[in-house]
Amino acid sequence: MSRKQTLASIFDNTSESSAIKTTATAYPKNSELSYGQLKDQLLSFAKQANSLFGSEDGRIPVGTTLSSSIPNTLTCLITFLASTLLRCIAAPLNPAMKQSEVEFYLEDAQSKVLIVPHDVDESNESVKAARKLGVKVWVVDWDESEGGIKLSILENGSPVSKDTTTEGKDITIDDAQPDDIALLLHTSGTTGRPKAVPLTHANLSRSMLNISNTYKLTPQDRTFLVMPLFHVHGLIGAGLSTLYAGGSIALPPKFSASHFWSEYVETQSNWYSAVPTIHQILLLNPLPETRPTIRFIRSCSSALAPSVLHQLEEKLGASVLEAYAMTEASHQMCSNPLGLDKDGKSLSKPGSVGIPQGVEVTILSEDNDNPAKLGEVCIRGPNVTKGYLNNPEANAKSFTQESNWFRTGDQGYFDEDGYLFLTGRIKELINRGGEKISPLELDAVLLKHPDVAEAVSFGVDDEMYGQEVYAAVVPKSGHENNVSEEVIKKFMAEHVAKFKVPKKVYISDSLPRTATGKIQRRIVAKHFAENEQKK
Repeated sequence: MSRKQTLASIFDNTSESSAIKTTATAYPKNSELSYGQLKDQLLSFAKQANSLFGSEDGRIPVGTTLSSSIPNTLTCLITFLASTLLRCIAAPLNPAMKQSEVEFYLEDAQSKVLIVPHDVDESNESVKAARKLGVKVWVVDWDESEGGIKLSILENGSPVSKDTTTEGKDITIDDAQPDDIALLLHTSGTTGRPKAVPLTHANLSRSMLNISNTYKLTPQDRTFLVMPLFHVHGLIGAGLSTLYAGGSIALPPKFSASHFWSEYVETQSNWYSAVPTIHQILLLNPLPETRPTIRFIRSCSSALAPSVLHQLEEKLGASVLEAYAMTEASHQMCSNPLGLDKDGKSLSKPGSVGIPQGVEVTILSEDNDNPAKLGEVCIRGPNVTKGYLNNPEANAKSFTQESNWFRTGDQGYFDEDGYLFLTGRIKELINRGGEKISPLELDAVLLKHPDVAEAVSFGVDDEMYGQEVYAAVVPKSGHENNVSEEVIKKFMAEHVAKFKVPKKVYISDSLPRTATGKIQRRIVAKHFAENEQKK
């Protein structure tokens, strides 16, 4: 077995070079770990976790799912890496989720443990979900006095420590295998029910290699990681790929326009990856007096307008490389290449998501799976998941029968130079600033309102986020006075994460239908857009 096919490629690095550096606004602030120190913390976490789990043999069983609901922190990264070191399945969750959402994810992943940060209590949405399902709740913290990771059990809203100084110290940790599931994430599906995507050590390792090769990452590189670590963009696209190359991560708690450039310069970062929304926000903010060193800028997770790309390059004096990625591919499939051609011109093509990077990409007809010039973008490669977890119906629809191509749901074509251009979505997912949102999921929540008879959600083009969430509802007869845009928005905010709450809600006495009586989202969107223009 090649250890390059597992995350051991990170664990095996015990050098004194920097691995992770937190910013002044992070928790813990201004902390820095070398690769050797990171390895020590992973082993400490593993030892404490084995002890807390309480198995007779002193070990967490291989393949146990450890969910976590932690914002971008040093403890978040350590939790993920240590979980995979233990041969467990790491299942990071968005901390903004509501209880009902977390319940679904915990149950679907068959999670045995939920790991939360030090500043939560029993009122936390994730904790409430875990309590309802009987899932153990652990607290992960950074012990400032000891300078190390600390795990405890959450009891009655407070972390309760357990002595792990002697327990489990003789327990050895078996090497992870390439086919071990390392990461489990859910992706919004067109059926409305989120689908679980298992990604193995081999999947992740190949993706890390591909990304590292694409951008020629070296130990001298430091990425400024502003994307959430509960998505593949932040975790793999920026984080793990950098560690794979022996580089380092600068870790702020989240994206902040007011702190971005000052902390970027202070941490001596030299590249970052983000969604177009963040790039656009940065264009509106002045650069610091100390000019940032930028080797390249990466854009991914939704379409970047060529005009924004040109503005970024002009203002920041660096190449902007648009990439194409998805959870099922362990993140990256295509990217514009770094560098110049023989005539000194950039190899990047504005408007294109670039060329395949260590992945097979083809265009197939949407009707018969035959090769086509314009059609569905399909992918295949060692970074691609083998299939959704316990979902044979989705797998049958998502993979071609004969050649096992994965259908992305995107429509596109290759130009004469082999660059991929995306022309639209075949599927109906709403892509808001890189967050993929299932309209069917939102419909189901809207219809739970006691005064709503019909509801449909849809995406509307937006300059800042790519798409925004809109919805239209029809009140039940006699309940019209109980339904307003404000009422519906408040109801949605109580049941779904903030980014899923519709920006606009239309209240109507009917919804437009096709000749056969079906409701089609694009028709509904067009109908209300036209009515808006008439006002």
